[in-house]
Amino acid sequence: MADAPTTRVWLGRSIFVLVALGLIFVQLLPLSMIPVVWAAPDWGLAVALAWVARRPDYAPMILVAGLFFLTDLLFQRPPGLWSALVVILSEILRARAKGIRNMPFALEWGTVTVGIVAITLLNRAVLTVVMTTQAPLGLTLIQMMMTIIFYPLVVAIAHFVFGVSRPSLGQVDSRGRRL
Repeated sequence: MADAPTTRVWLGRSIFVLVALGLIFVQLLPLSMIPVVWAAPDWGLAVALAWVARRPDYAPMILVAGLFFLTDLLFQRPPGLWSALVVILSEILRARAKGIRNMPFALEWGTVTVGIVAITLLNRAVLTVVMTTQAPLGLTLIQMMMTIIFYPLVVAIAHFVFGVSRPSLGQVDSRGRRL
């Protein structure tokens, strides 16, 4: 019974990686050859932020960095920029995880929204400064808004399907530290 918290953490990490890899696979599938006029949400970002805000021990920094660096390479983005911004945001959320645990969901959603807006605009600004070709501003803003809008759905799926919920007040990890 002493291994139950450790097993739960590793199971949560495995589910996080499998969900992220599944999302990457689906995004790489050539589902339509017709150009789209709207951008789908960044499901990987929403999943990572939901996992970090809810259970930071399920999504350690090295996993977040590795998965987003992989997406940078596979989606032909400048390697490291988006992954670094996501790691910074996830570490800010990780540092605030105990405060987020006591917040109502609307404040958690607002905190995540501010972070998504900040990293999207910062990514856009850096790419503009170094004169890298990028998607039209409208598509970037649509993707940002869609990610923000669908964040509650991602949290609900993470909670009800995968069991990723905020730790209770007295819950401890495998080493006896309070979560």
